[in-house]
Amino acid sequence: MAGRPARPGWQPDIDTARCTGCGWCVAACDRHLLSLEVVNWKKYSTLGAADLCTGCSDCAVKCPFHAISMRRS
Repeated sequence: MAGRPARPGWQPDIDTARCTGCGWCVAACDRHLLSLEVVNWKKYSTLGAADLCTGCSDCAVKCPFHAISMRRS
């Protein structure tokens, strides 16, 4: 799945209410910008260095729970 073209100006928007913390999106990010975070015993994905994101949407495509949508930054 990796290798989608870069889309500058787009970033993943993670819906923490839908995110289960499965980690599929973290594994899909070739740049290692996503990580899992635990808050109040709930695990969810978070985007670290948003300025380094290419907007490729690999994370959104890989998410089995449709918790990630791409938005213009």
